[in-house]
Order: sequence, then C-alpha cells, then structure tokens
Amino acid sequence: MAAARAWARVGALSGAAAVGAAAFGAHGLRRSDRDEYQKELYETANRFHLLHSLALLAVPHSGRPALAGSLLCAGIGLFCVPLYYHGLTGDPALNRAAPLGGTLFILGWAAMAL
Repeated sequence: MAAARAWARVGALSGAAAVGAAAFGAHGLRRSDRDEYQKELYETANRFHLLHSLALLAVPHSGRPALAGSLLCAGIGLFCVPLYYHGLTGDPALNRAAPLGGTLFILGWAAMAL
C-alpha cells in the first residue's frame, strides 16, 4: 500500500512542476521572441502535464498502480518534454517521441481500469 501511495506523491510533485512551468509560460514566454506556434506547443505540453499529474493522484486507487503510474510518467516524459523543448527552443529534434508518449498516456489510463 505504501508503494501505491508513493504514486500520489509523484503526482503531487509533477503537478507542482506543471504549475511552475505554467507560471514560466505565462510570464516568461509572453515577452519573448517565440512565435505563436512555439507558444501553442508549450501550452499543449503544460495542459497535458497538469492533467496527467492529476491522473497520477488517482493511481493508488487502481488495481495495478505500478503499471498505471509508470505508463503515465513515461507519457509525461515522452509527450510533454519534447513539446516543452520545441516550444522553448524552436528545435523539433525530440518531436518524434511525442506520439509514443501519447500512446503511453492512453495505455496508462487503460491500466487504471484494471
């Protein structure tokens, strides 16, 4: 049970990071030379990051918390991080990982149903 509850802590820390990223996006990117597409990518990454951080809070209540939590965390890493990076730098080098991250999000949600 303690291991399952650890996922709630991971979700809370991820949520804190998402809120910090949102604050940076709202204040740091507003006065930047980034184009609208980069800002949109950053906002998409942040929205998915926060949403899946909330999902991590529910992971301890699922039947397979290690599986669901791992999939959701990997999804955050492979979907959100490339979009944050592209939004900040304009470099799309990591974007190929985003579809895999999205698939991991879907699998993470499905694993919560087990």
